[in-house]
Amino acid sequence: MATTENRKAITVGVFLALGLAIFILGVFTLGGQQKSFEKSIHISAIFDDVAGLKKGNDVWFSGVKVGTISNVRFVGISQVDVTMRIDQATQQYIHRNSGVRISSDGFIGNKLIVIDGGSPQAPVVTDGDVLQAEKVPSTDDLVKTLQQNNQNLLAITTDFKLLSHKILQGKGTVGALLADSTMGVQLRNSMANLQAATGSAAHLAVQLEAFSKKMNTKGGFADKLLTDTATFNRIKGAVTQLQQAAANATVLTNNLNKASNKLNTSDNTIGYLLNDPNGAAKVASTLNNLQQSSVKLNEDLEAAQSNFLLKGFFKKKAKAKADSLNHK
Repeated sequence: MATTENRKAITVGVFLALGLAIFILGVFTLGGQQKSFEKSIHISAIFDDVAGLKKGNDVWFSGVKVGTISNVRFVGISQVDVTMRIDQATQQYIHRNSGVRISSDGFIGNKLIVIDGGSPQAPVVTDGDVLQAEKVPSTDDLVKTLQQNNQNLLAITTDFKLLSHKILQGKGTVGALLADSTMGVQLRNSMANLQAATGSAAHLAVQLEAFSKKMNTKGGFADKLLTDTATFNRIKGAVTQLQQAAANATVLTNNLNKASNKLNTSDNTIGYLLNDPNGAAKVASTLNNLQQSSVKLNEDLEAAQSNFLLKGFFKKKAKAKADSLNHK
């Protein structure tokens, strides 16, 4: 009997010890998850809407759990103050200009707090600091946006349906192009002409490029003209000489015009002879008289040579002329 009671007591003791061990293990496990046994600081942020955030939810920083939410309470008018317990070991990475936003663990998971690191130039957070809360669109906002997008999409599809119906009926420019074969042919011809013009423009661009390369060829005429000052000065001098020659030719032309104008008038000798018939007749008569006088003078000279008084003079002159020819 005593042995049976001892066995029962031992069994009960074993179960009690096992249960106590499980309880203690559970306490340490939950305490480790909640970081209850680690040194921590408290920081907070004020939100307009916490979207179902509750006490005990996690706080994440750079994808790592760094604390939990220790309190959620109302402050002011419809604002919520969320207090967070942060592991002191991560305090050095969180700065006072860090942003705080509400997120979720997966698409439909529990809500949690996400802390952004902020800039390294700002000081690190201390116990009691209040961080700036970032407004994040809620699920209702997303649903409203989706509904608005659906309405816009419905309006677009409705308009496109009406447009396609008009096109099929041959209304408008596009409908006319689809329904009228003549316009289609004209459009194809226009595109062909445009393609030909584009090809011509490309060919012209190639020729212009080749011409510019020739212009830039070292030692060529264009290169010397653009870069050699001596060549440019010679061309400039030649142009100046051409201008002077043109000026001289103009003066000569003017003089010739003046001379020709005088020839058309009778106030000078040549113009008188050319334009006055009486003057021409007088000149012709004078020339005729001179000719007759010269004939008569020849006859008088021949008669003088036959005269006995001058016959000796002419014989001496003829003999002297013959002697000079013989000496030559």
